[in-house]
Amino acid sequence: MLRRLTILGLIILLFSCSQVEPPAPVLPLPTERQLAWHELEYYAFVHFNMNTFTNMEWGLGSEDPKLFNPSGLDCRQWARVAKEAGMKGIILTAKHHDGFCLWPTATTGHSVKNSPWKDGEGDVVQELADACGEYDLKLGIYLSPWDRNNAEYGNQKYIEIFRAQLKELMTNYGDVFEVWFDGANGGTGYYGGANEERRIDRKTYYDWENTRKIVRELQPMACMFSDAGPDIRWVGNEEGWAMKTNWAPIRRDEFYPGSPNYAELRTGHEDGTHWVPAEVDVSIRPGWYYHASEDHKVKTLPHLLDIYYNSIGRNASLLINFPVDTRGLIHENDAEQILKLAAAVKADFANNLAKDKNAEATNTRGNSKNYKAENIVDGNPDTYWATDDSVVSASVIIDLGEPTEINRFLAQEYIPLGQRVKKFSIDAWVNNDWKEIASETTIGRKRILRLDNVTTSKVRLNILDAKACPLISNIELYKAPKVLVEPELRRDKEGIVSISAFDSGLDIYYTLDGSQPDNTSAKYDKPFLLNEKATIKAVAIDPETTNTSEVSSVDFDIVKNKWSLLGTLTNDENSAKILDGDENTAWNVSGEKPFDVLIDLGEKVTVSGFKYLPDQGRWNPGIIFNYEFYVSNDGKNWGKAKSAGEFSNIRNSPVWQTKTFDPVEGRYIKLRAISPAEENGRMGIAEFDIITK
Repeated sequence: MLRRLTILGLIILLFSCSQVEPPAPVLPLPTERQLAWHELEYYAFVHFNMNTFTNMEWGLGSEDPKLFNPSGLDCRQWARVAKEAGMKGIILTAKHHDGFCLWPTATTGHSVKNSPWKDGEGDVVQELADACGEYDLKLGIYLSPWDRNNAEYGNQKYIEIFRAQLKELMTNYGDVFEVWFDGANGGTGYYGGANEERRIDRKTYYDWENTRKIVRELQPMACMFSDAGPDIRWVGNEEGWAMKTNWAPIRRDEFYPGSPNYAELRTGHEDGTHWVPAEVDVSIRPGWYYHASEDHKVKTLPHLLDIYYNSIGRNASLLINFPVDTRGLIHENDAEQILKLAAAVKADFANNLAKDKNAEATNTRGNSKNYKAENIVDGNPDTYWATDDSVVSASVIIDLGEPTEINRFLAQEYIPLGQRVKKFSIDAWVNNDWKEIASETTIGRKRILRLDNVTTSKVRLNILDAKACPLISNIELYKAPKVLVEPELRRDKEGIVSISAFDSGLDIYYTLDGSQPDNTSAKYDKPFLLNEKATIKAVAIDPETTNTSEVSSVDFDIVKNKWSLLGTLTNDENSAKILDGDENTAWNVSGEKPFDVLIDLGEKVTVSGFKYLPDQGRWNPGIIFNYEFYVSNDGKNWGKAKSAGEFSNIRNSPVWQTKTFDPVEGRYIKLRAISPAEENGRMGIAEFDIITK
């Protein structure tokens, strides 16, 4: 009889557990299309259009369609690079602000049908759609609402034209996963020859409610992007990061394309009325369109890793732009760097140390197995740990079974029922006690933290505050390898050399004689004085794995501690940037041509050449084109120039320029800047050095 009662009680208990009500949703909630978009997480932007061939970022609309003529357009190459990089789709600038259309639209002659490319029979959008299909990628469309070419812009007739273009793109190219509407609208333009400024009411002109219906009807699963969504929002910057606090909801009605309160988009709103998650858009180069002058400015692996962790790792998606070049290809430098990022991310998340480990929570909803702690480590995104309704602060512990080194923490909420967590912390079991290793705010769809290496046998997630009972669907732990890139070398005016590696915990070794460094070379531990000519080579080595970085190498000439600027530069506080050893700072002058840069070397030396690095700034850089270089013993009698001419192709390739000549002795040197390379008339110097015998 007792055994029968025990079995009956067990049956009743199991039945009651299965009847535990699921958590109530916390509004707002993502739609089906938004949930599908969240899963993509990482995809490519391609800026390729008329601007590619005019070397501009924003065309005026007056450009001749005949300028569009890529020599080797290959959308399959775009798709292959994106696929190998781990991306899930490609969004193409089908029409930018200048109004040139990459498909043979019936709405305007300002399109590929009037270009020499493929004798006017080409269609870039179709070629990309085909390539995406071949490589199993999603297709996205950027269509600029602003049109600086169209004579009707600003009138109602243009809205009809814009909608017709949207219908063509939503009808003729298969499934579209995202439609991108830029917030830049209205201003100066060609406008069919009017060449005037036209302003519009950004809130009302496009009649967005009815314009968006076209997308909803023709592409019901496509998410629409703009400052205000309605499905996806801008993150409020183009630098590649979301804020640490990042709510998917926003008070959507407070925004419109071009809203002045865009800074709020960086964090979202805890009390948001609509689910409008953030998308981080950033270019792999300084510019969105291709400029040969930026071939050496492709973002480094450390920079790209920062972008990855500060976007996807902060509850946002990541949209990285490739400025396709005039050939119609993703440039080799861009492809190389994005594949380095792919390899690094793959290595960081190669082995989930928390998978299927034991997990226990301080509270489980109704003591039901449906909401047990083990759900956070089962790898199933549809299961989750939940607490009782009244519990908004709770902890869950993952037992790793043995001391394990970790440096990455990944957590995900079950967002189909809303975003909840407002504050959390992470503890590690160290020396038989809990040690806090991180404290943050929101989680959302995905939060990834880079931690200092810590050895622990248990990790505890503490939900400190939430809008309602927390729902955690996934926790992952990793030990990511060190990021090994070539060390950065720098010497200041006083001759102090500093060497730095991107990641912590790496050993740096260097040589001063130009030989290849290894772990038997001099070990760098602090800045040191180098007051003579030398070729420094440095390498970073992971002491745990003995893996090594590429070798960095810099040729340093005589130290500049005795150098002084003369003439009018003595009264210009910015002129010190010429000799500060920092390539990211620059001195500029405008209007005065020619201009002499006079330097007293402090002693007589034998000069056999000089090196010049132009301003590395993106906007209005100062770049010298024609020059003369002189050497003097007294700073008064200069004689004939030792070198004169031009820095060939410097506008397209603003890298270090080296000029050599027969050796000559002198104490004073003069660089005469005769003419600028840029139309802005500015001439400048980021760094300057001489070559001595």
